[in-house]
Amino acid sequence: MPKGYIEPTYIPDHSNPMAQQSLDAPLVDTFNNQKVKIPGFVVPLEGDGRTTTEFLLVPFFGACIHVPPPPPNQIVYVKFSEGVPIINLSDAVWVIGVLTTQGWSGEIATVGYSMDGLEVLPFDG
Repeated sequence: MPKGYIEPTYIPDHSNPMAQQSLDAPLVDTFNNQKVKIPGFVVPLEGDGRTTTEFLLVPFFGACIHVPPPPPNQIVYVKFSEGVPIINLSDAVWVIGVLTTQGWSGEIATVGYSMDGLEVLPFDG
């Protein structure tokens, strides 16, 4: 190896433009196991045509669907024991629940946080 060579810790996957980047992004545990209110956009995972019981809360519309997923520390896996209505996926929402630093991984993203959802409200700015 050349003098001064530093072995990269992460090599982007340019062969897959939808690949998630920065998988080693640091998590913050300040609000671990606390009730919080977080804004974002819904990416449904489980439910029927009217309600969802599991979804990803992402920071911008189209994340994980039309563009690559953001880093895991910007995504929350949310689970409701009973389904909640999601009217329009392009509308931002507030999600209230108990946040943990327990990760989740699925086909579309690796996630840094999980939440037991209590309520979904329209985003009011």
